[in-house]
Amino acid sequence: MLTGWRYRIGSVAGVAVLAASAFLLANHPLAQQFFTSVVPLFNRLEPTVLEGDSFWLALGLSVTFISGCLWPLYKPQPHRILYIVYYAQKRTIAGGLALATLGYFEWSHRLPRATLVILVGVLLFSVPLWFITIRHRPSMTSGRTLIVGDDFEQITQIAITADTPLAGYLSPSLLAASGDRSPIRPDGGAAVSASQPTSTSASESADIERIGGLSRLNDVIVSRDIETVILAFSQSDRGDFFGALDTCHQNGVDAKVHREYADDVLTASEDVETLVDVDVQPLDLQEYVIKRAFDLVFAGFGLLALSPVIVLIAVAIKLDSPGPVLYSQERTAGFGERFSVYKFRSMIPDAEAETGATISAEDNGGVDPRVTRVGRFLRRTHMDEIPQLWSILVGDMSVVGPRPERPTIDTDIQENDINWSKRWFIKPGLTGLAQINAVTGHEPAKKLRYDVKYIRTQSFMTDLAIVIRQIWMVVGDFITVLKGHDPEATEADK
Repeated sequence: MLTGWRYRIGSVAGVAVLAASAFLLANHPLAQQFFTSVVPLFNRLEPTVLEGDSFWLALGLSVTFISGCLWPLYKPQPHRILYIVYYAQKRTIAGGLALATLGYFEWSHRLPRATLVILVGVLLFSVPLWFITIRHRPSMTSGRTLIVGDDFEQITQIAITADTPLAGYLSPSLLAASGDRSPIRPDGGAAVSASQPTSTSASESADIERIGGLSRLNDVIVSRDIETVILAFSQSDRGDFFGALDTCHQNGVDAKVHREYADDVLTASEDVETLVDVDVQPLDLQEYVIKRAFDLVFAGFGLLALSPVIVLIAVAIKLDSPGPVLYSQERTAGFGERFSVYKFRSMIPDAEAETGATISAEDNGGVDPRVTRVGRFLRRTHMDEIPQLWSILVGDMSVVGPRPERPTIDTDIQENDINWSKRWFIKPGLTGLAQINAVTGHEPAKKLRYDVKYIRTQSFMTDLAIVIRQIWMVVGDFITVLKGHDPEATEADK
């Protein structure tokens, strides 16, 4: 096993050697003869053995493209074996497609089809095996559980009662004393009195080592190959608490919280123990791959099919009122992160800065004067949402999932003792179970139940059923508008 810079050098060198060896095997006369004689679809091809300059050029291109596509895996990370296999094979296929594209357009040298298939086939097995072999694995006696938090009482209690070896704990430079919920300062300190214990006293009473501050979480997970992170925060706030959960998710490690905070997270089961497992990855690898593939196909086909409509809408918006075609809003994504969601502009520029809009809307029969004529049509037919297909394509959103809200709305809902953060454990969606059941943000508790139910029961067939029903509803609204009934779209659906 390798660590640190040795891992980086070893992984790069190993991939290069494997790519070169796979090419030499694929270019061997015996391999060519066997493959073009036995394998279906390729048994009509003639064996092709490259020699001279063609050989060296093809060898160099193969090593360069395969090694380059596997670049993200050269950073040492404690991913589970299943994730290593998935990412290594995904990147290997990408390298093979790059080589095929290079040959198809004849930009350089065309690699024979049989050689390319043998090359990629061999690497699909050998590359993941190499990364599994060199991944860092600690000795059986070393601790693979890490405590992370700012609550002295929780850290001490967990350290005393833990039934697994602990690697240590991460915390701000000063900890709040037992029973004190003093806020943590932005610089990492805490507003504590002289009688309150420091991180040193915490480590002494708990008999574990303080490894560093909260910012070191990712580095410690990698360097010590942490398997489980126990969160011990005084408050399950969006910043540190969900930031730590996001880091656990990115590194593929398990997370636990005290059952006192179980209502704020998506739990893996109905645990009755003191520590509750957090379901940081509600979708298994197969479900994630299928869901992402569906997102790419849906968004790509939608943007392509609707491209003439997009052009017409853009022209109509520019002719109807001055200002940009699109506008963006900040929304909440997974683990409380932020991203920009785009829509076709349906209001006058700087509409939110206009005053007296609500009173004016009431005076105008409930019609908001800030909404343009084209914008009113776009809202009623849901066509203003079309640009969000791009957010799906780039991976900020999914086709189906909890509808993302503005951060201010999230905060307001949480202040009403609704465990809104349970929705943050899956990628937000264009539509969802709540939307097809006509449940809006005006009923946050009911909407949360639908969102959590979807997360628990998500599958490809569920997504497909929700999308079909949503499309049917949109078509129905569009026909209604064309007939002249023109029902006003609710703002909560936006």
